[in-house]
Amino acid sequence: MESSSADSLPILSPVSSSGRRGAFPPIDDYAFLSDCETSCLIASSGSVEWMCVPRPDSPSVFGAILDRSAGHFRIGPYGVNVPAARRYLPGGMILETTWQTETGWLIVRDTLVLGPWHNNIARSKTHRRTPMDWDAEHILLRTVKCVSGTVELEMSCQPSFDYHQGGAKWEYTGKVYEQATARAAGQPESGPTLVLTTDLRLGLEGREARARTRMSEGDRVYVALTWSELPAPATYDEAAEKMWATTECWRRWITLGDFPDHPWRSYLQRSALTLKGLTYAPTGALLAASTTSLPETPGGHRNWDYRYTWVRDASFALWGLYTLGLDREANDFFAFLDDVTTGENGDALPLQVLYGIGGERHITEYELPNLSGYDDARPVRIGNAAYDQDQHDIWGTMLDAVYLHVKSRGQVPESLWPLLERTVNAAIANWRNPDRGIWEVRGEPQNFTSSKVMCWVALDRGARLAELHGRRTRAAEWFAIAEEIRDDVLEHGVDTRGVFTQTYGGDTLDASLLLVVLTRFLPPDDPRVRATVLAIANHLTVNGLVLRYHTDTTDDGLEGEEGTFTICSFWLVSALVEIGELERATHLCERLLGLASPLRLYAEEIDSRTGRHLGNFPQAFTHLALINAVTHVIRAEDQRNAGQFQPAHTPANRP
Repeated sequence: MESSSADSLPILSPVSSSGRRGAFPPIDDYAFLSDCETSCLIASSGSVEWMCVPRPDSPSVFGAILDRSAGHFRIGPYGVNVPAARRYLPGGMILETTWQTETGWLIVRDTLVLGPWHNNIARSKTHRRTPMDWDAEHILLRTVKCVSGTVELEMSCQPSFDYHQGGAKWEYTGKVYEQATARAAGQPESGPTLVLTTDLRLGLEGREARARTRMSEGDRVYVALTWSELPAPATYDEAAEKMWATTECWRRWITLGDFPDHPWRSYLQRSALTLKGLTYAPTGALLAASTTSLPETPGGHRNWDYRYTWVRDASFALWGLYTLGLDREANDFFAFLDDVTTGENGDALPLQVLYGIGGERHITEYELPNLSGYDDARPVRIGNAAYDQDQHDIWGTMLDAVYLHVKSRGQVPESLWPLLERTVNAAIANWRNPDRGIWEVRGEPQNFTSSKVMCWVALDRGARLAELHGRRTRAAEWFAIAEEIRDDVLEHGVDTRGVFTQTYGGDTLDASLLLVVLTRFLPPDDPRVRATVLAIANHLTVNGLVLRYHTDTTDDGLEGEEGTFTICSFWLVSALVEIGELERATHLCERLLGLASPLRLYAEEIDSRTGRHLGNFPQAFTHLALINAVTHVIRAEDQRNAGQFQPAHTPANRP
């Protein structure tokens, strides 16, 4: 392994977990880019510090977010690491960074390029879904314009293949200095090939490709990193055309949405774009997050790989997209589910908790001891052993998403019915059994109340789908079992205070029980709903933000504390609206929006004392909950005088 290059990276972070200043930017410092096949994170210093190719779950080529020597790709003014401003261009995934130096101003734009569908001679080897009008071009494009004065520009591209387990070797592949290619040192065929194309003059120094130039007002340059056979732009004008085409692709998609004329509109749009960016277009999968092992506890070991498709997360994500009228992604996701639940011979396979984004059913979890971890949080984990856990809520979340999808179309597709029937039957067979719960605890299985509630959702939505499909006898049978489950939950999952508890017969609170009202297990005016929502608001919060549960009373198989889960805080906003506490809900929602990153992104957790973001980033779960919470508040404000409040994720005619 080659020597560390940590000194070449800027020191940006505030106080670290040990009280010192560290080398890692805050998690919420990063910008997120995606082309729906690959994603990357860019620090405010202009450095790409996380990128995996060709897929988001592939080994990293830039991994500085997990170890300062694990690879980066920076472009920006020499000797300046803090920009004057950063923003996304409205309506898309194009990052614009404005730099001020003592002598001038620069504007850098970054994007993962989208363009017209390009598999026109031969079919794609990765796409299983219906082709769209546009597709990823497998190019990370960076353009620079000097808008005032003169500025010394610096470019440094230093990949480190296979999670920093292999070095990189550059060689010139252009006529002069305009192009270079990097491959894994020692085993060039073991990883991807990266091609750097630019109108700068490249210098190759070990595993680093560098360029420096002085730019004057009006000067423009570009750098393109590619990893497929598709050509990179050969000139700045071609680069600008690709940048504009990418902008148009994103804006055409976001224009399909229904966004309210409200001051919070931009939060909704950024969350919708983030959810779309977390989709994997070739298969229709939705990632839980784009990263691995960003810690839930500073310096701790609650570090997990979230670059996979959780049936729960993806189904809830569809809630958020439906809320905004962006329901087309559901077709691809349900096709993905059909793929992963059908064997090679057409035989039915049980629904798992999570899958690889290519449909992989077995996901080995292992550790990478060669990486220091984000701010010394170890271990760094790759893979996720939760794929074979028993988590009984997944049938309900999936069927609720299917119900919303089908309800808007008035019929159940014949091809989808066998999957739905298998899913309902799985809930019937297992609802009485203990499981690992929605939070994937690694302690002993228990009778989690929220899992039973979601099994009720599976039977209730399954029965409604059966009615739509003309299976009235089956619908009546499933409605009856749903009532049996509800009676069992009300008998064993509610304590003497009338509050729903984490487990049967227990007395511990759990934020997942906010789903009791959000899924319509009980109506909002039921006293047990109100008691549960207020108990969570008053007793399962730290500085007003919601914990998943108290770690000292829950056997989750781990040590240490964790931050407040932002999805739970947004759930609380929605639940407070449901029970008529609009003022309290609005106050909490305003506070949560104020805790967003500068680019309006969210990690999994927030430290309620410091506002520091914790966990993998950006987190689909958090953004989908934001959409529903914000829409709940907006609709309640608009309709409180009319007395016709409509929950965020439900169609107008849903009971």
